[in-house]
Amino acid sequence: MQRVLVTGGAGFIGANFVNHLVAHTDLQVTVLDALTYAGHREAVDGFPSDRVAFVHGDITDAEVVDRVVGESDAVVHFAAESHNDNSLHDPRPFLDTNVIGTYTLIEAARRHGTRFHHVSTDEVYGDLELDDPARFTEQTPYNPSSPYSSTKAASDLLVRAWVRSFGLQATLSNCSNNYGPWQHIEKFIPRQITNLLDGRRPRLYGEGKNVRDWIHVDDHNSAVLAVLQRGRIGETYLIGADGERSNKQVVEQLLTTMGRPSEDYDLVADRPGHDLRYAIDATKLSTELGWTPRYDFDSGLAATVEWYRQHEDWWRPVKEATEARYAKSGQ
Repeated sequence: MQRVLVTGGAGFIGANFVNHLVAHTDLQVTVLDALTYAGHREAVDGFPSDRVAFVHGDITDAEVVDRVVGESDAVVHFAAESHNDNSLHDPRPFLDTNVIGTYTLIEAARRHGTRFHHVSTDEVYGDLELDDPARFTEQTPYNPSSPYSSTKAASDLLVRAWVRSFGLQATLSNCSNNYGPWQHIEKFIPRQITNLLDGRRPRLYGEGKNVRDWIHVDDHNSAVLAVLQRGRIGETYLIGADGERSNKQVVEQLLTTMGRPSEDYDLVADRPGHDLRYAIDATKLSTELGWTPRYDFDSGLAATVEWYRQHEDWWRPVKEATEARYAKSGQ
């Protein structure tokens, strides 16, 4: 394996994965990204030009995809429409990118015999009750509850079918909620951080009881690389870091970290179909591949706060427009 194609490599998780590859391997990297609102060219501009090449293109464009897949030894597929609120407002882009885009990629990988790794989410499994001791495993049935999670479930099933029907050399991973550098400020943690940096009060859906299993993006990406290098073809690996926190706990910790009273937040109307709890059992990943996370939630969150504090020039230009969109829905 010499050259890896990273789809969505100018987005949040993808750009951090490219950084991980440059720092920890000798691989050549091609980034394919459409540079929608969630993709940022500056996230990949700092990489050495002899290591990272950038291609501006859409994963639904069969001609572009065929060319870049044919030039690569492996594909790591991060590109996705991923924001639940946006999927409730306009589901169509999620069908185009998450389903048709994945189909276009795996067809190209099948033609060229290219190794393929598909990155997905724990949201395909639906949710768990708050008092349920269970966690998601690789055997948990799919039960998606939003246009976003249902299109990601569809893309997972396409990859599995191509493995079985066509011998696609693919692995899959489903990860819990990521946080860290370069995450768009429409997402929960960066929205709260940037609100606090602006002196605003954070906002919580409902009563803030919804629980997410948080993982630092660097830990997610080290797990993806482990699966790419050592994972068994056709297998799915769940990625998590035992980071379960309620949204209320996360906001209160952010408030304390940033020197504000822990109760200094507002409650807003809950999101339709809001999943209660996600929780990942990463036993298969740790036992088969020897992977362990590096960050605990406290240190990872503190590092993330500091990154947004130091990169105001990156998030400031889109902050007001983002908040205006939320204000229209009372959130």
